[in-house]
Amino acid sequence: MKANNKLYEVALLFMKLGIIGFGGPLANIALMEQETVHKRKWVNQEDFLNMLAITNLIPGPNAVEMALHLGYVYAGNAGLWIAGGAFILPSFLLSLTLGILYSKFGNVPQVEAVFYAINPLLISVIITSAFHMGKEVLKDWKAATIFVVFMVVALLGLNETLVIILAGVVWVLLHLPHKPKEKANLLVLLPLISEGFLNLPRTSVPFIFLYFLKTGAVLFGSGLALLALIQNDVVNTFHWLTQQQLIDAITVGQVTPGPVSSTATFIGYQIASFPGAVVATVGIFLPSFLIVLLILKWIPNIKKGGIFHDFLQGVTIGVIALILVVAYRIFRSAINDVFTLAIALIGLLLLWKEKVETIYLVLAGIAISLIKFYLF
Repeated sequence: MKANNKLYEVALLFMKLGIIGFGGPLANIALMEQETVHKRKWVNQEDFLNMLAITNLIPGPNAVEMALHLGYVYAGNAGLWIAGGAFILPSFLLSLTLGILYSKFGNVPQVEAVFYAINPLLISVIITSAFHMGKEVLKDWKAATIFVVFMVVALLGLNETLVIILAGVVWVLLHLPHKPKEKANLLVLLPLISEGFLNLPRTSVPFIFLYFLKTGAVLFGSGLALLALIQNDVVNTFHWLTQQQLIDAITVGQVTPGPVSSTATFIGYQIASFPGAVVATVGIFLPSFLIVLLILKWIPNIKKGGIFHDFLQGVTIGVIALILVVAYRIFRSAINDVFTLAIALIGLLLLWKEKVETIYLVLAGIAISLIKFYLF
């Protein structure tokens, strides 16, 4: 009975956090810290910070992985699955609802007008996120060089997954100057980077699932990193969405509570209706569950450093490069007059100086867009 009570507590808490968790992953994690450290005392402050450090070293949405860790600590393996499911469910349902509405009314001028000011603000969010990530990682000339190199190759069209993995491999190689055998062994990873499932029809449910499963397995950072990772595939390679539709999908992830990666739900629905939404959601989040389960036993070893730690540092550099490439691509499509440029600059200033939460920027963007549409 006690175990059942714990599982009920876990479900109730993370369902609540999934409903009220606006503002992105950091805001979600702050809410978890208040609830589990100070209010409920499931973990102490040191343990919470250790969990947070690990979520930044492994692929997957950070807020979801924090939910998984906390659920596991309080209620074991079942608690892990229930915490993750309860946290994801509200954003799934809301993103699905918005996806249905968008598919029916997305071409109506009033709906498209809402995104007039949101898209420039999204550029400011992306740039700010890249800066905060970069100042933690780009601390020497080696990191800066890798960043520039992979930003250039991403601009030239190298596959986003390859950019991320190769950045990790190169960073490891740079930190193994006296171990040539280990360098050579790392190169065997490269043939493993394959997309054999591409023989499936690209709008089929199995393909959608496998694509988002692969994406979830190499996704580092926030939903903005998801945008960087899938932009070229979704728009240019598979032709699932237009550039504008993808930006709208990311915006939906920003305005809904819970994990921003629920954007996958919205995208999946546009491709293959309800089944597409379900498999895209399961695919994007399943790797997080499996990875957290795998690392629970050897978390202390990851924090000590080593090849895996170096690899993940390199991956982070690659992600930052991709984020800025995506910001550039969005800039080209979203900044089409002086007003949109001013909105982007003001948004950047508010994020940079005033630390305004993303949700308030998005709501302001909706208001500005509607005022412009109806009054001008």
